[in-house]
Amino acid sequence: MNPLHLETLLAIIDEGSFEGASLALSISPSAVSQRVKALEHSVGRVLVSRTQPATATEAGEVLVQAARKMALLEAETRAQLSGRLAEIPLTVAINADSLSTWFPPVFDEVASWGGATLTLRIEDEAHTLSLLRRGDVLGAVTREANPVAGCEVIELGTMRHLPVATQGFKDFYTTDGVLDWVAMPVLRFGPKDVLQDGDLDGRVGGVVGRRRISIVPSAEAFGEAIRRGLGWGLLPEAQAAPMLESGDIVTLDEGFVDTPMFWQRWRLESRSLARLTDAVVDAARIELRA
Repeated sequence: MNPLHLETLLAIIDEGSFEGASLALSISPSAVSQRVKALEHSVGRVLVSRTQPATATEAGEVLVQAARKMALLEAETRAQLSGRLAEIPLTVAINADSLSTWFPPVFDEVASWGGATLTLRIEDEAHTLSLLRRGDVLGAVTREANPVAGCEVIELGTMRHLPVATQGFKDFYTTDGVLDWVAMPVLRFGPKDVLQDGDLDGRVGGVVGRRRISIVPSAEAFGEAIRRGLGWGLLPEAQAAPMLESGDIVTLDEGFVDTPMFWQRWRLESRSLARLTDAVVDAARIELRA
């Protein structure tokens, strides 16, 4: 397989379109199309679904993984030959709660290397592995302990979420000391908020009712929406702590949700990926519960 063709396939998937790939590679859209057709011809499979955005087929995912590994190893090889750090592409899937709480020290570490680039893909912790399987990322913060084929797993610790709202909100939906969980407006991070959905279903016992659900797909704005009384929600304890201390919010009960977190990364001999793994593990073990 032609490495140039693999590079082009990877650009299409990363940019989401043939036109985006042409801009990223500084070649014409027709040249992008010709390279992909040549690659598809060489393997005898359709590799790209011409959708918006463009996605890899099952066969294409295999080659995308190979292309990303080659890109990382090529960058590290150039760095060693030139005696300096080249631009080393590191792609990571991570959930928004981790990104807004314990993950930022990883930025400090990667920045100190001088030549690495970090691309983060935000996804619910229950779904980050799909990006790893497709070859879209080199590593993923996930709650799945079972390794993806070709990957290794490291336990990071436990992230605790607390059910919180404002005191006024809690008082309004409390009758004779009992919270009306069915009637209370609730916040979700997004359509795949497994954590919030699971907790809510457990509290209301499958009773649907006419729930008022607001979706706020930003970790910071999610906490602010709770603080302003839009609804109740599950907040990471690190994010909730200062608002609890100030009295802006209160816990709704003594319950909590603990989620074991794991780091899954490709089993690949890469100094950069190993250093990134060390940085992720160190940051998690400082902030997450053991």
